[in-house]
Amino acid sequence: MPTLKRFDEDAYRATCDATVVAVHPEGIELDATVFYARSGGQAGDTGTLTLADGQTIAIADTVYSPDRQTVLHLPADSAGLTLLAPGTPVTAAIDWDRRHRLMRLHTCLHLLGSLIPVPVTGCGISPDAGRVDFDLPESTLDRDTLTTQLNELIGRNTPVRIDLITPEELAAQPELVRTIGAAPPAGASAIRIIHIDGIDRQPCGGTHVRATGEIGRVVVTKIEKKSRQNRRVAVAFAD
Repeated sequence: MPTLKRFDEDAYRATCDATVVAVHPEGIELDATVFYARSGGQAGDTGTLTLADGQTIAIADTVYSPDRQTVLHLPADSAGLTLLAPGTPVTAAIDWDRRHRLMRLHTCLHLLGSLIPVPVTGCGISPDAGRVDFDLPESTLDRDTLTTQLNELIGRNTPVRIDLITPEELAAQPELVRTIGAAPPAGASAIRIIHIDGIDRQPCGGTHVRATGEIGRVVVTKIEKKSRQNRRVAVAFAD
């Protein structure tokens, strides 16, 4: 049974009640979770699982199972696995401050992509910095100009919403897919589209803030050539 991903319903939800489905050597499987599993360049969540008696298990990372159907919670100490068995009720709680930074930076990278309208070859999002790799053989990008443009878009405080479309609708609009080689999950009946009015619209399974103003001021820290065809643009919080 696929894990119920509460972060898809509400990226601001920091806790949920859950039941242990299985305890694998590689991680803990729950029936539901607020923990975002590492994917699409965004880091996995950290946090805790709390048992009914108050004991806690620190979660150091979150990933998908190989078939991407279930979410696995990786304990910081494998000894924590001995506290759990299938059927154990727990409260799952993410490190909210860390998650919120990831949400802000992920949304910021959507804005960055709108300023550089070429295909994307990769990205990475950590709590302190984000980067996008662009298919851009010759670069005319300027750090100060991009920083100014990004903060102008952030300052508009444009709402960020999630739309759902069918795979057939996405196939009819191939221009929505910015990342080279990206494909919707196999068998998906609905695909999440991140819509920032007048700025960006593309498929994305990550977590985002409700409006661009929530990102806060940022700075483009580096523009570097990664290969003959690729330019990497890195962004961090101004503070």
